[in-house]
Amino acid sequence: MAKPSFQVARLPGFSTVAMLAFLALYIPILTLVVYSFNSEISMGEWGGFSWKWYEKAWANEAVKDATLRSLNIAAFAAVISTALATMAALGTTRRRVFKGQTFIYVMINQPLMVPEIVTAVALMILFGLIKTVTGVHGLGYLILAHSAFCIPFAYLPIRARLEGMDLTLETAASDLYASPWATFRRVTLPLLMPGVIAGMMLAFVVSLDDVVITEFVKSAGQDTLPTYMLGQMRRQLTPEINAISTGLLFITVAMLTAFFLLTRKQD
Repeated sequence: MAKPSFQVARLPGFSTVAMLAFLALYIPILTLVVYSFNSEISMGEWGGFSWKWYEKAWANEAVKDATLRSLNIAAFAAVISTALATMAALGTTRRRVFKGQTFIYVMINQPLMVPEIVTAVALMILFGLIKTVTGVHGLGYLILAHSAFCIPFAYLPIRARLEGMDLTLETAASDLYASPWATFRRVTLPLLMPGVIAGMMLAFVVSLDDVVITEFVKSAGQDTLPTYMLGQMRRQLTPEINAISTGLLFITVAMLTAFFLLTRKQD
Protein backbone atom coordinates (compact mmCIF):
# COMPACT_ATOMS: atom_id res chain seq x y z
CA MET A 1 0.00 0.00 0.00
CA ALA A 2 1.40 3.37 -1.03
CA LYS A 3 2.32 5.74 1.76
CA PRO A 4 0.23 8.96 1.61
CA SER A 5 2.22 12.01 0.58
CA PHE A 6 2.82 14.80 3.07
CA GLN A 7 0.69 17.93 2.58
CA VAL A 8 1.09 21.05 4.68
CA ALA A 9 -2.55 22.02 4.16
CA ARG A 10 -3.65 18.90 6.07
CA LEU A 11 -1.78 19.80 9.25
CA PRO A 12 -4.00 20.63 12.25
CA GLY A 13 -4.65 24.35 12.54
CA PHE A 14 -3.27 25.20 9.08
CA SER A 15 -6.51 26.84 7.92
CA THR A 16 -6.74 28.89 11.10
CA VAL A 17 -3.17 30.14 10.84
CA ALA A 18 -3.62 30.95 7.15
CA MET A 19 -6.81 32.90 7.88
CA LEU A 20 -5.12 34.86 10.69
CA ALA A 21 -2.24 35.72 8.36
CA PHE A 22 -4.64 37.02 5.72
CA LEU A 23 -6.53 39.06 8.30
CA ALA A 24 -3.29 40.59 9.61
CA LEU A 25 -2.30 41.52 6.07
CA TYR A 26 -5.55 42.91 4.75
CA ILE A 27 -7.53 44.35 7.69
CA PRO A 28 -5.24 47.43 7.91
CA ILE A 29 -5.59 47.98 4.14
CA LEU A 30 -9.37 47.54 4.30
CA THR A 31 -9.53 50.01 7.21
CA LEU A 32 -7.53 52.54 5.19
CA VAL A 33 -9.90 52.24 2.22
CA VAL A 34 -13.06 52.46 4.35
CA TYR A 35 -11.90 55.53 6.29
CA SER A 36 -10.94 57.32 3.08
CA PHE A 37 -14.72 57.69 2.61
CA ASN A 38 -15.34 58.95 6.16
CA SER A 39 -16.98 62.39 6.27
CA GLU A 40 -15.40 63.15 9.65
CA ILE A 41 -11.82 64.35 9.95
CA SER A 42 -11.32 62.29 13.10
CA MET A 43 -10.11 58.72 12.66
CA GLY A 44 -11.92 57.70 15.84
CA GLU A 45 -15.50 58.12 14.62
CA TRP A 46 -17.51 57.34 11.50
CA GLY A 47 -19.56 60.27 10.22
CA GLY A 48 -21.03 58.70 7.11
CA PHE A 49 -20.01 58.04 3.53
CA SER A 50 -18.45 60.96 1.67
CA TRP A 51 -16.27 61.68 -1.39
CA LYS A 52 -15.02 65.00 0.01
CA TRP A 53 -11.50 63.81 0.84
CA TYR A 54 -11.03 62.59 -2.72
CA GLU A 55 -12.33 65.95 -3.93
CA LYS A 56 -9.92 67.78 -1.62
CA ALA A 57 -7.00 65.66 -2.82
CA TRP A 58 -8.01 66.24 -6.47
CA ALA A 59 -8.17 70.01 -5.90
CA ASN A 60 -4.87 70.15 -3.98
CA GLU A 61 -2.22 71.68 -6.27
CA ALA A 62 0.63 70.24 -4.17
CA VAL A 63 -0.82 66.75 -4.61
CA LYS A 64 -1.15 67.30 -8.37
CA ASP A 65 2.46 68.49 -8.67
CA ALA A 66 3.77 65.58 -6.58
CA THR A 67 1.66 63.08 -8.54
CA LEU A 68 2.85 64.39 -11.92
CA ARG A 69 6.46 64.34 -10.72
CA SER A 70 6.07 60.77 -9.42
CA LEU A 71 4.58 59.59 -12.71
CA ASN A 72 7.34 61.25 -14.75
CA ILE A 73 10.11 59.78 -12.60
CA ALA A 74 8.49 56.33 -12.59
CA ALA A 75 7.99 56.37 -16.38
CA PHE A 76 11.59 57.38 -17.14
CA ALA A 77 12.99 54.99 -14.53
CA ALA A 78 10.90 52.12 -15.89
CA VAL A 79 12.08 52.68 -19.47
CA ILE A 80 15.76 53.10 -18.54
CA SER A 81 15.88 50.19 -16.08
CA THR A 82 14.00 47.89 -18.47
CA ALA A 83 16.34 48.67 -21.37
CA LEU A 84 19.39 47.95 -19.20
CA ALA A 85 17.77 44.86 -17.67
CA THR A 86 16.93 43.49 -21.12
CA MET A 87 20.55 43.82 -22.24
CA ALA A 88 21.76 42.26 -18.99
CA ALA A 89 19.31 39.36 -19.33
CA LEU A 90 20.38 38.70 -22.92
CA GLY A 91 24.03 38.83 -21.91
CA THR A 92 23.59 36.33 -19.08
CA THR A 93 21.28 33.83 -20.80
CA ARG A 94 21.91 33.83 -24.56
CA ARG A 95 25.44 32.46 -24.31
CA ARG A 96 27.41 29.57 -22.87
CA VAL A 97 28.12 29.43 -19.16
CA PHE A 98 31.21 31.50 -18.43
CA LYS A 99 33.43 32.14 -15.43
CA GLY A 100 32.03 34.85 -13.18
CA GLN A 101 28.43 34.47 -14.41
CA THR A 102 27.13 33.89 -10.89
CA PHE A 103 29.00 36.95 -9.63
CA ILE A 104 27.42 39.08 -12.36
CA TYR A 105 23.97 37.73 -11.47
CA VAL A 106 24.58 38.61 -7.81
CA MET A 107 25.75 42.13 -8.69
CA ILE A 108 22.71 42.80 -10.89
CA ASN A 109 20.40 41.75 -8.06
CA GLN A 110 22.41 43.55 -5.37
CA PRO A 111 19.68 46.16 -4.64
CA LEU A 112 17.34 43.32 -3.67
CA MET A 113 19.78 41.96 -1.09
CA VAL A 114 21.25 45.14 0.39
CA PRO A 115 19.02 47.18 2.75
CA GLU A 116 17.40 49.99 0.77
CA ILE A 117 18.68 52.64 3.16
CA VAL A 118 22.27 51.59 2.38
CA THR A 119 21.62 52.09 -1.34
CA ALA A 120 19.95 55.42 -0.57
CA VAL A 121 22.91 56.72 1.48
CA ALA A 122 25.40 55.54 -1.15
CA LEU A 123 23.49 57.30 -3.94
CA MET A 124 23.15 60.45 -1.84
CA ILE A 125 26.93 60.59 -1.29
CA LEU A 126 27.71 59.86 -4.95
CA PHE A 127 25.28 62.45 -6.30
CA GLY A 128 26.45 64.95 -3.69
CA LEU A 129 30.02 64.63 -4.99
CA ILE A 130 28.83 64.98 -8.59
CA LYS A 131 26.81 68.10 -7.73
CA THR A 132 29.80 69.63 -5.95
CA VAL A 133 32.15 69.00 -8.87
CA THR A 134 29.80 69.86 -11.75
CA GLY A 135 27.37 72.27 -10.12
CA VAL A 136 24.56 70.52 -12.00
CA HIS A 137 21.27 70.04 -10.16
CA GLY A 138 17.90 68.77 -11.23
CA LEU A 139 15.42 65.93 -11.34
CA GLY A 140 17.82 63.73 -13.31
CA TYR A 141 19.47 62.47 -10.13
CA LEU A 142 16.17 61.08 -8.85
CA ILE A 143 15.52 59.41 -12.21
CA LEU A 144 18.98 57.83 -12.20
CA ALA A 145 18.58 56.69 -8.58
CA HIS A 146 15.22 55.07 -9.28
CA SER A 147 16.52 53.52 -12.50
CA ALA A 148 19.45 51.91 -10.69
CA PHE A 149 17.21 50.56 -7.94
CA CYS A 150 14.59 49.21 -10.39
CA ILE A 151 16.99 47.25 -12.64
CA PRO A 152 16.75 43.93 -10.73
CA PHE A 153 12.95 44.20 -10.56
CA ALA A 154 12.83 44.47 -14.35
CA TYR A 155 15.62 41.92 -14.85
CA LEU A 156 13.97 38.98 -13.07
CA PRO A 157 10.81 38.62 -15.24
CA ILE A 158 12.80 39.28 -18.43
CA ARG A 159 15.38 36.64 -17.54
CA ALA A 160 12.63 34.20 -16.57
CA ARG A 161 10.95 34.76 -19.93
CA LEU A 162 14.24 34.21 -21.80
CA GLU A 163 14.96 30.99 -19.91
CA GLY A 164 11.52 29.67 -20.78
CA MET A 165 11.76 30.50 -24.48
CA ASP A 166 12.42 27.81 -27.08
CA LEU A 167 15.62 28.42 -29.08
CA THR A 168 14.24 26.67 -32.17
CA LEU A 169 13.03 29.81 -33.96
CA GLU A 170 16.22 31.74 -33.24
CA THR A 171 18.30 28.81 -34.49
CA ALA A 172 16.15 28.58 -37.61
CA ALA A 173 16.62 32.30 -38.28
CA SER A 174 20.39 31.90 -37.99
CA ASP A 175 20.30 28.90 -40.33
CA LEU A 176 18.47 31.09 -42.86
CA TYR A 177 21.38 33.59 -42.73
CA ALA A 178 19.63 36.22 -40.65
CA SER A 179 22.05 38.59 -38.97
CA PRO A 180 22.17 38.64 -35.12
CA TRP A 181 20.37 42.00 -35.12
CA ALA A 182 17.66 40.77 -37.52
CA THR A 183 17.18 37.62 -35.42
CA PHE A 184 16.82 39.70 -32.28
CA ARG A 185 14.45 42.25 -33.85
CA ARG A 186 12.18 39.83 -35.70
CA VAL A 187 12.29 36.71 -33.51
CA THR A 188 13.72 37.20 -30.00
CA LEU A 189 12.19 40.58 -29.14
CA PRO A 190 8.59 39.72 -30.15
CA LEU A 191 8.76 36.53 -28.10
CA LEU A 192 10.39 38.39 -25.22
CA MET A 193 7.96 41.32 -25.27
CA PRO A 194 5.56 39.98 -22.56
CA GLY A 195 8.53 39.70 -20.17
CA VAL A 196 9.77 43.17 -21.15
CA ILE A 197 6.34 44.73 -20.55
CA ALA A 198 5.97 42.86 -17.25
CA GLY A 199 9.42 44.02 -16.11
CA MET A 200 8.62 47.60 -17.10
CA MET A 201 5.35 47.57 -15.17
CA LEU A 202 7.02 46.11 -12.09
CA ALA A 203 9.78 48.74 -12.26
CA PHE A 204 7.13 51.47 -12.67
CA VAL A 205 5.25 50.34 -9.54
CA VAL A 206 8.45 50.05 -7.48
CA SER A 207 9.56 53.54 -8.52
CA LEU A 208 6.12 55.04 -7.96
CA ASP A 209 5.94 53.70 -4.39
CA ASP A 210 9.54 54.38 -3.33
CA VAL A 211 10.11 56.55 -0.26
CA VAL A 212 13.54 55.79 1.21
CA ILE A 213 15.73 56.45 -1.84
CA THR A 214 13.64 59.47 -2.84
CA GLU A 215 13.86 60.96 0.63
CA PHE A 216 17.67 60.78 0.61
CA VAL A 217 18.32 61.84 -2.99
CA LYS A 218 15.70 64.52 -3.68
CA SER A 219 16.41 68.22 -3.47
CA ALA A 220 14.10 70.98 -2.22
CA GLY A 221 10.90 71.19 -4.22
CA GLN A 222 11.24 67.66 -5.60
CA ASP A 223 8.66 65.88 -3.47
CA THR A 224 7.09 62.81 -5.00
CA LEU A 225 3.63 61.67 -3.93
CA PRO A 226 4.92 59.20 -1.28
CA THR A 227 7.31 61.75 0.26
CA TYR A 228 4.60 64.42 0.18
CA MET A 229 2.30 62.05 2.07
CA LEU A 230 5.04 61.32 4.60
CA GLY A 231 5.52 65.03 5.20
CA GLN A 232 1.80 65.60 5.66
CA MET A 233 1.51 62.72 8.13
CA ARG A 234 4.18 64.35 10.28
CA ARG A 235 1.94 67.43 10.55
CA GLN A 236 -1.60 66.02 10.74
CA LEU A 237 -3.10 62.70 9.71
CA THR A 238 -6.32 63.39 7.79
CA PRO A 239 -8.60 61.23 5.62
CA GLU A 240 -7.14 63.08 2.63
CA ILE A 241 -3.99 60.99 3.10
CA ASN A 242 -6.22 57.90 3.20
CA ALA A 243 -7.80 58.93 -0.10
CA ILE A 244 -4.39 59.42 -1.75
CA SER A 245 -3.16 56.10 -0.34
CA THR A 246 -6.27 54.34 -1.68
CA GLY A 247 -5.64 55.81 -5.13
CA LEU A 248 -2.05 54.57 -5.05
CA LEU A 249 -3.27 51.18 -3.85
CA PHE A 250 -5.64 50.76 -6.79
CA ILE A 251 -2.95 51.83 -9.29
CA THR A 252 -0.53 49.31 -7.78
CA VAL A 253 -3.11 46.52 -7.75
CA ALA A 254 -4.03 47.20 -11.38
CA MET A 255 -0.38 47.13 -12.45
CA LEU A 256 0.40 43.96 -10.50
CA THR A 257 -2.70 42.26 -11.88
CA ALA A 258 -1.55 43.08 -15.40
CA PHE A 259 1.93 41.83 -14.46
CA PHE A 260 0.46 38.52 -13.29
CA LEU A 261 -1.60 38.11 -16.45
CA LEU A 262 1.45 38.74 -18.64
CA THR A 263 3.82 36.44 -16.78
CA ARG A 264 1.58 33.44 -16.07
CA LYS A 265 2.33 30.40 -18.19
CA GLN A 266 -0.07 29.66 -21.02
CA ASP A 267 -1.22 26.14 -21.79
